[in-house]
Amino acid sequence: MGKKCFIIAELSANHNNDFELAKKTVDAIKETGADAVKFQTYTPDSMTLNLSGKDFEANPNGIWAGRRLYDLYKEAAMPYEWQKDLSEYALSIGLQWLSSPFDIKAVDFLETLNCPMYKIASFEIQDIPLIEYAASKGKPMIISTGIALKEDIELAIDTCRRVGNNDITILKCTTAYPAPYEEVNLNTIQLYQSTFDVAVGLSDHTMGSVVPLGAVALGANVIEKHFILDRSIGGPDSSFSMNPEEFKSMVDDVRKLEKALGEETFDLTKSTVQSRTRGRSLYISKDVKKGDVITVENIQSIRPAYGLHPKYYSEIIGKKFKADLKKGTPLSLDLFE
Repeated sequence: MGKKCFIIAELSANHNNDFELAKKTVDAIKETGADAVKFQTYTPDSMTLNLSGKDFEANPNGIWAGRRLYDLYKEAAMPYEWQKDLSEYALSIGLQWLSSPFDIKAVDFLETLNCPMYKIASFEIQDIPLIEYAASKGKPMIISTGIALKEDIELAIDTCRRVGNNDITILKCTTAYPAPYEEVNLNTIQLYQSTFDVAVGLSDHTMGSVVPLGAVALGANVIEKHFILDRSIGGPDSSFSMNPEEFKSMVDDVRKLEKALGEETFDLTKSTVQSRTRGRSLYISKDVKKGDVITVENIQSIRPAYGLHPKYYSEIIGKKFKADLKKGTPLSLDLFE
């Protein structure tokens, strides 16, 4: 995906079962400067069983505590019948799109829409049949690692490669909603880069832009954040989603940061080359006569840098001037003997 960070706005459940709201959200995402909108393709039945009990309830310590998983996914799911229209609409306004499939039937459905890339969600990184099937379609694979151990990541990558798919990006992710800063561990991005021979990015659930900017500085080439038109509309993901103003600010800051990061080089930029002339050099600091000895009293290292390099300072002390010279004359090797 090159040096420019690929920025994904996750629509997720922030459609609130309103197609027009979803379409307006796509419009707003385009206006932020994001590269892509991401959908999620599942039904409640592809996620869990329609049962009650502790096994089928959301995390008791999270924002969905006490809710039946089936009910939560039923509320959050984007209807399949919207996805063709929304994906085509996104493309029509110059916005890329992708989706997270949550079962093999979802992959088949997304293939009918010519889905250009697949994102595997954190909780699905252990679903090897799903990863294998999605990867077999030959599209770029983006895989979140939120709940993954090292062996889970290795297995997911190996699974993609086993079916001939080497276009793989893994996303550092903290699976908490919202994620506390002290659990983000951004330095893991560099660990991923040195451990796995794949591209690395970030799927972020913190609030604000600090973590994405840190990730880009560490080399992330994909950033994914949840997006919502207005947190006041509510919904399962509203509390950890960025509004348009926040998201645009993040995108703008990422683009500025990319310019600032530049390249690894010892070469000077155009503006710095000019500034170099304002550095230090050796000048005559008082009027001298032919034959006068060069001393610490009559030469000085000052700005600007049109005179002799200061590295010669000690070497020329004690030599004699060849001519009468005025204070403020830049020193050069032909002025003394």
